[in-house]
Amino acid sequence: MTTGPTSGNAMAPRRGPRGRHPSEADRAAVAVAVAGLAPVREMLIEHLHALQDRHGGLRAGHLVALAEVLRLAPVEVFEVASFYHHFEILEDTAPAPAPLTIRVCTGLPCQLAGGGALLDALAAAPPSGTRVAAAPCMGACHRAPACALGHDLVESATLTTVAAAVQSGPPALPSPPALDAYLAQGGYTALRTIRQAVDAGREAMLATLEAASLRGLGGAGFPTSRKWRLVLSQPGPRHMVVNADEGEPGTFKDRYCLETEPHRVLEGMLIAAHAVGAEACWIYLRDEYPHLHHALRREIAALDAAGIAELPIHLRRGAGAYICGEETALLESLEGRRGYPRHKPPFPGEQGLFGRPTLIHNVETLWFLPDVLGEPDGAARFAGHGRRGRQGLRFFSVSGRVRDPGEKLAPAGVTARELIEEFSGGMAKGHRLAAYLPGGASGGILPASMADLPLDFGTLDSVGCFVGSGAVVILSDQDDLAEAVRNLVRFFRDESCGQCTPCRVGTAKADALLRPPRWDRTLLEELAAAMADGSICGLGQAAMNPVRSLLRHMPEAVP
Repeated sequence: MTTGPTSGNAMAPRRGPRGRHPSEADRAAVAVAVAGLAPVREMLIEHLHALQDRHGGLRAGHLVALAEVLRLAPVEVFEVASFYHHFEILEDTAPAPAPLTIRVCTGLPCQLAGGGALLDALAAAPPSGTRVAAAPCMGACHRAPACALGHDLVESATLTTVAAAVQSGPPALPSPPALDAYLAQGGYTALRTIRQAVDAGREAMLATLEAASLRGLGGAGFPTSRKWRLVLSQPGPRHMVVNADEGEPGTFKDRYCLETEPHRVLEGMLIAAHAVGAEACWIYLRDEYPHLHHALRREIAALDAAGIAELPIHLRRGAGAYICGEETALLESLEGRRGYPRHKPPFPGEQGLFGRPTLIHNVETLWFLPDVLGEPDGAARFAGHGRRGRQGLRFFSVSGRVRDPGEKLAPAGVTARELIEEFSGGMAKGHRLAAYLPGGASGGILPASMADLPLDFGTLDSVGCFVGSGAVVILSDQDDLAEAVRNLVRFFRDESCGQCTPCRVGTAKADALLRPPRWDRTLLEELAAAMADGSICGLGQAAMNPVRSLLRHMPEAVP
């Protein structure tokens, strides 16, 4: 039996790896774009940002060259690049995109303020050198409608202001206060005191958190002290992660906290990191806030220079994926992967970032930590603010049909009617309260007759809704509630990560079922139950909450 070729036309031995190979020009372009970035997997999304920022898109040849730099298979780079909305993959021969992309928000608060008409008008006649695209919530719901030039916000946008921004650049957003201003107000005193305490001080902190009833304020409301205990029960090394990827339509509280007092959030982060013995901190900030990215990068450097940080602080950009607000999807993204939620257990406090115990906190929770832990009566003062038997304070993002939309610091247990009348100047002129979203797109929708229910964790469960991240969107008698529900379901359809079938197929099916002039109520209920039971994470489980609550509480508004 012969072992070599038996004929002259036998296939020649293959030399080198299969697949596409980068050109020297591709390698050179990538080297310039990603200079200074560590060539490791966890930095993949940062590399993609660097490439897109420089070239206006992600050329296929550049992605192959990047895979070579990071020692990844090209398919791994392509699957990550194609997952996130803010990345645009271009073939090498494709024409260059327009120099500037105008993204118009299609979130519900912006739609109520005329965002749809603005999108249609801009799409019909784009300003020279631009292209126009629809985009999800940008965290400017209180100044709707909003659009972005690139990623720079234009708030209360009109055709005139957008045209002016294209010509002269978008108006500058407020620059957050610097370290010196925070130190002058006594900032980081709480951190210094806590660091000087012996280990026994850790148990005292946990007891203080329990007395204050401080919870995680990103949506789930898990008690903060229990989070800390879970992480502390696991062997080190440990990590501290800040979830600043708010993408829920109607939510802009993280933006408010970081714009007004970023060092208060950073001090809370360092306190929590010290309490659980974290070896590094990671801040995951949504890509829609470039002004905050620049400010945080500057202030983190100031902390390092002042010797206050005492541990590494890593700042990372999101890339336009709502699902990464889910804590395990965020961890996947930090590790340089698609934002696919993980199955639980294990929980992040047991196996989180890079497989290590990880404490994950929302920006708002960290905002309160210096006051709660840094003052002798901090827990009592915080807990004493509640109404109707509730304890504490929290931020509510109020938007929609009110005179004075914005971020409102209010007692836990406040009602939607009180938020409107006491904190938001009442209903907008000519509008009468018809319904409201108590917790953003996923929190459901309730009629005006239920506007006196306390807004707190657990208080809305019996009516099929929840307060979530505190995004309260006010709807009036002039709004089409069925169309509002369609808007919310389209959002979930577009933002489903696609990992699990109940969510991927279910959100698309729900969108289709809501389009006819008459809805099949029985089929919608069956679909909602299947999605709630079978979806991996909260997106699919809650995507039908607006539909279910409209069917249950406002059947007269159902087509």
